[in-house]
Amino acid sequence: MSNLMLTKNGNIVKRNQPTLGNFPAWTSFIDGLFNDELGNIENVDFNKGITSPKVNIKESVDAYTLEMAVPGLKKSDFVIDLENEHLSISTEIKTEEEQTKENYTRKEFGYASFKRTFILPDTVEEDKIEATYTDGILSLNIPKREEAKPKPARKITIG
Repeated sequence: MSNLMLTKNGNIVKRNQPTLGNFPAWTSFIDGLFNDELGNIENVDFNKGITSPKVNIKESVDAYTLEMAVPGLKKSDFVIDLENEHLSISTEIKTEEEQTKENYTRKEFGYASFKRTFILPDTVEEDKIEATYTDGILSLNIPKREEAKPKPARKITIG
């Protein structure tokens, strides 16, 4: 017998589970254990060991601003590429730690990476894109071309 999980907006909706005496059915118990403990993990990529960073994109009259939350990294950890209007931001971090004591040696290895790619409109000045990294926020200023900026309204008189 299998249990179907009801979902609402991607979250599991709890309902009364069938029981055997005073004990819940085995499948219900296991499903409940994992579904309650793990929570919402849709942004985790277990193969890469790092979550996909959250991004805010803002548009102003003169430029687009892209802000990515990536705390704990250094400026040198990022690779930012621009090719054929595709802006890619990536990082790859490998760590190795070794601790040696009298009767044992402990080694730990770590690997984490992510890559986010954005397609830029053809109305941006690709040569003038600037990036900064402050307090865990990677910010890119992507200026618009002059012809893409809104023109002020003007009145036209009837001749």
